[in-house]
Parts: sequence; structure tokens; C-alpha cells
Amino acid sequence: MLTPLGRLDKYAASENVFNRQMVARSLLDTLREVCDDERDCIAVLERISRLADDSEPTVRAELMEQVPHIALFCQENRPSIPYAFSKFLLPIVVRYLADQNNQVRKTSQAALLALLEQELIERFDVETKVCPVLIELTAPDSNDDVKTEAVAIMCKMAPMVGKDITERLILPRFCEMCCDCRMFHVRKVCAANFGDICSVVGQQATEEMLLPRFFQLCSDNVWGVRKACAECFMAVSCATCQEIRRTKLSALFINLISDPSRWVRQAAFQSLGPFISTFANPSSSGQYFKEESKSSEEMSVENKNRTRDQEAPEDVQVRPEDTPSDLSVSNSSVILENTLEDHAAEASGKPLGEISVPLDSSLLCTLSSESHQEAASNENDKKPGNYKSMLRPEVGTSSQDSALLDQELYNSFHFWRTPLPEIDLDIELEQNSGGKPSPEGPEEASEGPVPSSPNITMATRKELEEMIENLEPHIDDPDVKAQVEVLSAALRASSLDVHEETINVEKRSDLQDELGINELPNCKINQEDSVPLISDAVENMDSTLHYIHNDSDLSNNSSFSPDEERRTKVQDVVPQALLDQYLSMTDPSRAQTVDTEIAKHCAYSLPGVALTLGRQNWHCLRETYETLASDMQWKVRRTLAFSIHELAVILGDQLTAADLVPIFNGFLKDLDEVRIGVLKHLHDFLKLLHIDKRREYLYQLQEFLVTDNSRNWRFRAELAEQLILLLELYSPRDVYDYLRPIALNLCADKVSSVRWISYKLVSEMVKKLHAATPPTFGVDLINELVENFGRCPKWSGRQAFVFVCQTVIEDDCLPMDQFAVHLMPHLLTLANDRVPNVRVLLAKTLRQTLLEKDYFLASASCHQEAVEQTIMALQMDRDSDVKYFASIHPASTKISEDAMSTASSTY
Repeated sequence: MLTPLGRLDKYAASENVFNRQMVARSLLDTLREVCDDERDCIAVLERISRLADDSEPTVRAELMEQVPHIALFCQENRPSIPYAFSKFLLPIVVRYLADQNNQVRKTSQAALLALLEQELIERFDVETKVCPVLIELTAPDSNDDVKTEAVAIMCKMAPMVGKDITERLILPRFCEMCCDCRMFHVRKVCAANFGDICSVVGQQATEEMLLPRFFQLCSDNVWGVRKACAECFMAVSCATCQEIRRTKLSALFINLISDPSRWVRQAAFQSLGPFISTFANPSSSGQYFKEESKSSEEMSVENKNRTRDQEAPEDVQVRPEDTPSDLSVSNSSVILENTLEDHAAEASGKPLGEISVPLDSSLLCTLSSESHQEAASNENDKKPGNYKSMLRPEVGTSSQDSALLDQELYNSFHFWRTPLPEIDLDIELEQNSGGKPSPEGPEEASEGPVPSSPNITMATRKELEEMIENLEPHIDDPDVKAQVEVLSAALRASSLDVHEETINVEKRSDLQDELGINELPNCKINQEDSVPLISDAVENMDSTLHYIHNDSDLSNNSSFSPDEERRTKVQDVVPQALLDQYLSMTDPSRAQTVDTEIAKHCAYSLPGVALTLGRQNWHCLRETYETLASDMQWKVRRTLAFSIHELAVILGDQLTAADLVPIFNGFLKDLDEVRIGVLKHLHDFLKLLHIDKRREYLYQLQEFLVTDNSRNWRFRAELAEQLILLLELYSPRDVYDYLRPIALNLCADKVSSVRWISYKLVSEMVKKLHAATPPTFGVDLINELVENFGRCPKWSGRQAFVFVCQTVIEDDCLPMDQFAVHLMPHLLTLANDRVPNVRVLLAKTLRQTLLEKDYFLASASCHQEAVEQTIMALQMDRDSDVKYFASIHPASTKISEDAMSTASSTY
């Protein structure tokens, strides 16, 4: 018979701990009982303050768990108990942050974050009551555990309190904690939450105050701190400008990737793809798939042709990705390239106009510093950013050469050809072949004879053999084994091409003598210093081996030779060292030395990296993507299968057809775990393909009905979902010939969830085929439904027919007059079906679906009379459920809901 307050006082003063815990748990219920009386509410809140001083930690923890619920109640009843939370509850929460018991502290921290998240703490209270306590708890003389927890709370509450409070009150102490020399736990918490703080305070504060601390944390002597830095690197990068990201953060990240600790390297490689994605630039990443029914590649060709026809005026508008990084070319390079290309075209047996070459601007090389100097000395009136190149013949060239230059300047073949790269020859090789290294400048360098290619090839082969011999004793090391395989492949390539190279070199020598030019085209590809020396040697030898490769290979439409694939992996969107490390994630040795799932992380972030580089740099990732697609781990292939449709949007239709379709076809024949990734986005991928290519997959859709495990019904349910979407991509004839058999098969599936989706599929198919001209396919499909399901000897088939009719009516897939002619007579005959479940569903369909249509409400036709007679017969059915559904009024909501729940048991 005690009042709520009396009962509260009695049990709060009990010596039994469980009674006091019960009081803490029942505080909210007590408040609700007395909420009408303001004085009683205040009395309950005062007793909460006394209960907060309980000596038993479990009671205090129980009380703190109830505080967010009590605070929400106080907020909802604010007129009755104003300022109740700020006066009575918040001081308890703040005081418990420094409680001696760990459980109480943890509970109070969770309560504080919940209160901040629900915005139950006023901004003034945050500044005057919460932040000062947290700053005091993080003082140098504070308890170690409390300090660590307080730093974590400060970091987690920063996004909730906003930029202003964070910058004024939290940021200074956070910077101090990053340099806490005594407690590495504190530094680790700071590192783990560094990205959140950066995103809150913005770019200026990040670059001025936080980045120096971040550099210190990345070089911390505790590997756990460095690992936490690697994990938040992307968030930090997003809060900085592009220049700092490229110059400072890239080098810092390379250090983390090469960290002595395996755990740090593992975290760094997981963050590598996301970090690369922060370099994305919308203007050059090609984020559109088609524009005005033209692919980006076609638009690129049109832009370039327009530029050529107008002789590149200064005001021409060129897409950033189509513009080479340097449009200034030296005269000698142009003459030599033009002449060599003419001979290459002759050797290929095709006129210049018939030779197709890749139009990817990323293949244009950047001129080296020597070429810049020469261009500056010969072309005084050239201005930066001017797209017009004023090309003048050199002093030593003849008038015939000058005429040749003018005639061939804008030739359609070699104006857009892939430039020849520069060969960085070793000094010893140059001396052996009679050449002289000349660091003074290009003019003096051009005086020496060009080393002959056969000597280069022989010297390279000899060097390759020596390197292989030196590495063979260490063949057990996976890294060494991979290097030996690369060197062996290069050796084989050099021996196969030696005869062809000799012939081409003789042609080149004759041409150079004829033109009086001794300098090779000076197109240097910049490399990062962090690449290992052995890799530099291999790349140099690769470029030497196929430098004079026959240009007849360019006649293949927009394709690269395997040698060119290995050479053209240089771009200028992200630092090359980062991309090289990303491409190395598919190296088998990485799985042994870093992480067994490193290939999966590579596959997961590949679409983001591809978007960052843009489709013009897809050649950098093509080989890596193919390697991942053939990885032994199905999880890697599954990751790619789930994202291949996104990659197709990034690359465009031409690259998709060339590079992704073969891999997509391979996924179709893979394990079910991989096939489900393709199936879930089948419509998204196929809609990007050309109509002829898309039709090829009609023959393969049937294969999705076969799974490794027949119990995997979700696979068939997903197939039905995708077929609904695929209806729009194919003609009525294709839908009828190929999709119809699959849909009817799914309608008879053993699992009800698959059948439910299939009814929707069949109804949409009826709608599409009936709307076609002529609607013969629709009529044939309806007749097949009647024959296979409406007259099926199994009751489940006849029930499926009623379901299809119900879906057709609900979704207006057929005009009601057409439905009355083609489907309704067969539907009404089921009123005499011997199975009650069929009659129950028929009654429900007629009463709740069919009679709701205006066609049957407004017109007094023979069809309406037939429906009413059928319903009257069902109302006198011997089965009670049939009577119930045939008698209820569809407007009665509650009865309708009951009917739905009752009828669902018959499905």
C-alpha cells in the first residue's frame, strides 16, 4: 500500500544490494507514475542524487545505465520539470567518468556518448561542465587508465559537438596527448582517432596543427601506434590539400608500407587503395559512361580531329585527360618519328590511313629536361599553356627535310601514334659501342654515333644471364624466385627478337644518316626512387628489348602488345611509387610476408583506384585485374564479381567489351559464391553492353538454374529478381524465346519465396508481351499459363495460376477487358476445385482484388455477373475459410489484415 515515493525510499535504504539495484532499475517507472506532480518528480530526482553516492559499484553502474532513458523522459516532460537533467543527472554522469570502478567508468562513458548523440545535453553544459572535466582528467598527473579513457571520449565526442568547441577546447589538449612520452596507450588512442579529429576541424587546422603530430605518430617507436596511423590514413588525407597529399603524405605512407613490423605493413596495404582514391579528380576520372549517345573515346577522337583541323588555336577546348602533359616537342624528335613511322607503315604493308593506333593520351610521354632545354633554345616565341607548337627546322637540316616536316606535320597516323620511349643506357654500354656520355647538353650529345641495337641486345642478354646466375643460389626466397622468372622471360624475348631487331636497326641507321640526325627521341618516363634497383634494371632492359619493335602490331584495333603492356604503367594522377606498391599486392610473396588476404584487399579497392586513375590509365591496372580474376582464392574472385558492374561504368563501353567481358564470362562458370556476385548485378552489367553483345548472354541465363547446392534457393530468387529488370533490355521475341521458359520453371520451384518473386516476373512478362505489336506473344504466354498451371493436375500449380492472376490484376499488367477475356473464365472455373486452399485463394482474389477495379464496379456486363455468381457459390462453400474470405468486405481493414494472415498459412 506504499506510494511510489514511499516504496522508493524503503528499498533505497535497504541493506540488501539487490534491493538497491532494483530501485535503480525502476527509477524510470517511478517517474512515469508521478510525472503529473512536479514536486514528486523533483523528489525522485533528488533521491537519484543520493543513490548515486551508493558504495556498491553494481548499484552505481545500474543507475548509470538508466540515466539516458531518464534524461529522454525529462526532455519529453520539460514543462513539468525544467532543467532537471542539467541540475540532477549531468553532474552524476561527469563525476562517474573518474570513478574508481572500471565498470562504472565504462557505463558513464557510454551514457555520455548516448546523451550527446541524442542531443540531450545543452551546448552551454558541454562547454562548462563536460569539457573542463575531460581536460582535467587528461592532465599529466592524472591516473593512466582514466587519462586514456578520457582521451578516447574527447575524440569520440568531437564530431558530435562540432568544429567550434573542438577547436577551442579539445584540439589543444589532443595535440599535447599526441606527444605523451610516458604513455604509449594515450598516443595509440590519439592515432586511432586522428582521422575523426581532422575531419571535424577542417583543412587549415589539420595542416597547421595536426600534421606535425601525425608525422611524429607515424614514426613512433611502438608498432601499435604506427599501425593505428596506417588505419586512419585515408581520413587524414581527405582533410589536406592535394599538394600536401602528393608531396608529404605519399612519402610518409611509403615508409609505413615498408615498416619493419608486419602488422603495420598489413594495415598500410589495407589502407593503400583508399588512400589512392583520395587523389581522385572529377575532371579527369571520366565519371560519366556515355554522353549524348557517344562514348568518351569517340568524343576524344572528335576533339582531337577538331584540334588538328584548326591547327590547334589557343582557345580550343580540350578535355584534361586528352591533353598531353607537355605539348612542346623538339624538331629532331618529330622528324625522326615521322620518318620511322613511314617506314613502319611500309613494312606493315598498309597505307597510313588504314593503320589504327590507341588514342589514349596517357601513352604520350613527358619530355625530359634535356628536351625542354632544346625546345626552349629553338622555339623562343612559344608560351606556356599554348596548344600551338611552333616547329622550326634545325640549322643542320636540309630544305627537303623542312618540306617533309610541313607535309607530314598533321598526318593522321603518326600525329597520334604512341611515342617511342627514351633508352637510358649504361655508361659502360655506351663506351663499348663507341658512344660518349655527354652531360653538358643535347647538342654535344648528338655528335656521337648512336649505339647499334644488336650490340645493345647482346650486351643486355649477357647481363641478363649474369644476373640469373647470381640469383640462382638464393632461389628459395620467393622474391628472388619472382625476379628470376622475370629475367628469364626477358632473356627469352631478347633471343627471339634479335633477328627482327637487327633488320629494323639497319633501317633506322640508314634513315638517320640520310636525315643527318643522331639524337634519339628524348621521351623520358619518370620513375620513383623508392623502386628497388633490380626492378629498375628489368624495366630498362625491357624497354631496350622492345624499343625497336615492329610497328605493324599497331594495326590491331586499340590493343597493346604484351611488351608494351609491361612498359606503359606510368601515369601522373597519383605518385608512381604508390601505384607500384598497389600493383605489387598481387605478388605471391606479399601473401607470405604481409597478409594472406592482401589480394582480397587489392580487389576490394580496385574500382576506387580505377576511378581515381581514370579510364585513360586503365592500362596500368589491366594486368593486375586479370591476375586477381584468376586468383586461387574464391573470396578474391567473389569481391571482383560483386564490383565488376561498377568498374564497367568507370571504363566505358569499349574497354568493358575488350577487357571485362572475358572476365565476366569466366565468373559465370565459377563457384556459386562467385556467380552470386555476377548475378546480383547482372542487369547493371548487361545494360552497359552493346545490344549484339548483350544478346549472347540469353543462351547462358538458363545455366543459373543449376547450382552447386540445390538447397541454395536464394540463388534462384535472385535470378527471378534480375529477370524482372532484364525484361527492358530485350525485345519481345527474345523475352518469349529465352526468358519465358526460365520464368515458368521458377513458378514451379519447391521454395515458396522463389515462387512469390516468379509470379511478379510472369506478370511483368505478360505486360511487356501484351504491349508489343502485335500482341501474339502475350496471348501465347497466357495460353501457356492456362495450360501448364490453370489445368495442372497438382493443386500447387492451380494455386500458382491464381497467384499470377492476382498479381496481374494488382499491377495492372493487362487491361481489365483483356483480362476478362483471356484469364478470368479459367480463373472462375477453379471455384469448383476439390482442394480448399485453391478455393480460399480464389475467394480472396475475387473479393479483395478483382472487385476493387472500376471495370467491375461500374459496368453491368456479363463478366460482372459471372464474378458475382462465383462469389455467391463460394459463400455457400462447405469449407469455413472459403466462406470467410468470400463474405468479408474488402474495406474492413482489420478483417482484411486477419484474412491476409490466415490466408498466408495456405500459401
